[in-house]
Order: sequence, then structure tokens, then C-alpha cells
Amino acid sequence: MPTLGVNIDHVATVRQARRSTEPNPVWAAAMAELGGADQITVHLREDRRHIQDRDVRVLRDTVNVRLNMECACVPEMLDISCSLVPHQVCLVPEKREEVTTEGGLDVIANRDRIQDAIKQLHDSGIVVSLFIDPAEDQIRLANEIGADAVELHTGSYAEATPGPQSTAQVQLLTEGCQLGGELGLQIHAGHGLTYSNVVPIAKIPGMEELNIGHSIVSRALFVGFEQAVREMKRLCDSASHD
Repeated sequence: MPTLGVNIDHVATVRQARRSTEPNPVWAAAMAELGGADQITVHLREDRRHIQDRDVRVLRDTVNVRLNMECACVPEMLDISCSLVPHQVCLVPEKREEVTTEGGLDVIANRDRIQDAIKQLHDSGIVVSLFIDPAEDQIRLANEIGADAVELHTGSYAEATPGPQSTAQVQLLTEGCQLGGELGLQIHAGHGLTYSNVVPIAKIPGMEELNIGHSIVSRALFVGFEQAVREMKRLCDSASHD
């Protein structure tokens, strides 16, 4: 069964809406751990729209599970990552005008830059994941340039109509997971996963980690953060019992 990484970005989104001090994403991380999170995930964006530098520094000192930092493949973010040394860095594409991350990192078009970034992060002892679409050429190149893991973008699956469209997306992710595993990559997945659609992804053989944020934060408004995480963790765990 896959481990659960809880993305707490949107706790910070609420805070930044008022440029206030609450809700505190560091407290959300603690509650997520109590709910069974295996990892805390944050995306430090270049425009600092939600998570701030101080958040990541405090989380690095206080999180008791793994800390996964998502960031763009740019010098500023790589330097911050190497200074903080989270357990894992997931390199993602980033556009200032997007509401959320749209699509996977194009490893083919940015091979040299990404390969240099992987080396820099490895030199600091950081595990490196690449957020990519489940395409064979992207997965093979990610392995070739030294990535430790790939996080398969599940956005197309999340947006697919239930039925043949959704089934086709699960098959595509399953094939990507199998290929990555054969190459020796760790296989993760995330984006748009919810309580209603996570189980088919959690059931994919070889899937090792799921990163989920918005749906958990949304649920937490009604049942509390710890309970929201516990419910998602239960769904991830249930995949191994069917």
C-alpha cells in the first residue's frame, strides 16, 4: 500500500488571504502526523503565494516524519533546498499565472537543466523526485539522468469522466508505474486526488507514495485536520486489503 504525503499548502493559502498569522501550516503538519501522515509536503513557489520561507524552516526543525519540498527547477529554489536539506525535493513545473500546477515537468525539453539540478541536490544528500506525466519517454529519461523517484501526474485521471475515460487513465498510470519500477525508480503519484477517486490509484501495483492536499484541507473544514487525514489514510490502506 502507498504511503500518504499530506500537502499543507492550502492551509497557508487561507492564512495569506488575510496576510495574517493563522491558520498556521506548522500546526496543520502536527495534526497531520497525529492523523497518520507518513510525510508532509509543501510547495515553496517562486511567488510565495502560500507557503513562506519561514514555514519550511520551521517545518524542517519540527516535522517528525519525512518532509517533501516541491519547488521549481531554478537556482533560488535549489539553493534554498540545499540549505534546508529536506528528506526529498520534488521538482515541478511552475507558471506564475496558473492557479495550481498544470501538467508534468518536461524532462526531455529541459534535460540538461534538470540533470544539473539533480546532481546539486544529490550532493547535499537529498532524494530527488520529478513530477511528470505518465509518458514512457519522460519516465525513461528521468531514470537516465539520475532521478530517484517520479511522481506521476494524476490530473488527467482526476478530470476524466467516470467509466471508459477514467479506466483508460488508470491503465496509463499503471503502465507508467510498472515501467518505472522495472527501471528501479520509486513511484509516487499526485494531483487532484480526492476521497472519492483515490482508491483505484492506491491499488496500482508498485505505487509507493501518494501526495494529497486540497481534498484533505477541504474535508478538514468540517471534521478537523487530524480526522480528515485519518480518513484519507484509511482509504490508502484499504487498497491493500481488497
